[in-house]
Amino acid sequence: MYLTLEVDRETDGRFIAEVPDLPGVLAYGSTQDEAIARAQALALRVLADRLENGEPAPSLLPLDFRAA
Repeated sequence: MYLTLEVDRETDGRFIAEVPDLPGVLAYGSTQDEAIARAQALALRVLADRLENGEPAPSLLPLDFRAA
């Protein structure tokens, strides 16, 4: 499974990273790397929550994040 990770810089200088394939998965960081790490961690939490609750989740193996 490949998840697209989009990163932008806000006008106030913060970075925002988003995984469009998983609604609600977006995170801010003071650096691009920090925003990416937070978005990746949140994406994994969302997928784990789906699995724990018996909700449909995309095939997880192999799992990789790719920058858009």
